[in-house]
Amino acid sequence: MTLSRVPWLVLLRGCGRSFLHQASWNFERMQNLGFCYQLLPGLRHLYGAAPPAEVLQRYTAYFNTHPFLAPWIAGTTLRLEEQQLAGTTLPVDGTDFQKMVMAPYAAIGDALFWGALRPLAAVVGLFLAVQGLAWAPLVMLALFNVPHLLCRSCGWLLGYLQELRSVETLQRLRLPDVATWLKEGTVILLGVLCAMLAVRGCEHQELDALWGLVLLPVVLLFAGLARRGVTSLAMVVITTVSLLGLALLSQ
Repeated sequence: MTLSRVPWLVLLRGCGRSFLHQASWNFERMQNLGFCYQLLPGLRHLYGAAPPAEVLQRYTAYFNTHPFLAPWIAGTTLRLEEQQLAGTTLPVDGTDFQKMVMAPYAAIGDALFWGALRPLAAVVGLFLAVQGLAWAPLVMLALFNVPHLLCRSCGWLLGYLQELRSVETLQRLRLPDVATWLKEGTVILLGVLCAMLAVRGCEHQELDALWGLVLLPVVLLFAGLARRGVTSLAMVVITTVSLLGLALLSQ
């Protein structure tokens, strides 16, 4: 697919500006300035060095979504603005498109990046650090940053090239399912890490490693208590009593 009006260099400038999307926030309109800032090179190409005030007002209205998926919206919005300027009949314009997708994209991004990928990266880094690997922090940073950098850069360009079809592309990626899989992997890895630390702790105290199995019913008990709404203070008391009991049994 070839670009009709906006050249690649202008698109790349907008993509680069997307990394400053959160440089300015405000309580009334949230991320609107960062969103308009990344659109500005494209708007200047379409309208000249000084885009009309009504155009800038449209794109400094309320805007709030996940920052890593904002470039998907920006690329599509610029393409819709370009087509609207050319007189093409559109099912939605750029501002309507923003309003339609910013909330769903925020939910998808929060679940994937904040709720799944970031905890997984932290647990993987911790797991490698426990093994004594000095490059564990680098793995943690790469595991989180590489996916979101790809999402930002590719999203801007795909949003422009595919127009409204970029929404279908995002759907085909099944990001909510990916978030669920990553969360499940994090839980499994945490279980492995806890088991490993329990065994090492028993070895350090010169106890039989089977004492580490005592943690299993404690974890299951915590899970049941959490589902029943038991407070954190009560869980701390239960943990203290369990550890005291284990210490007495080991003597």
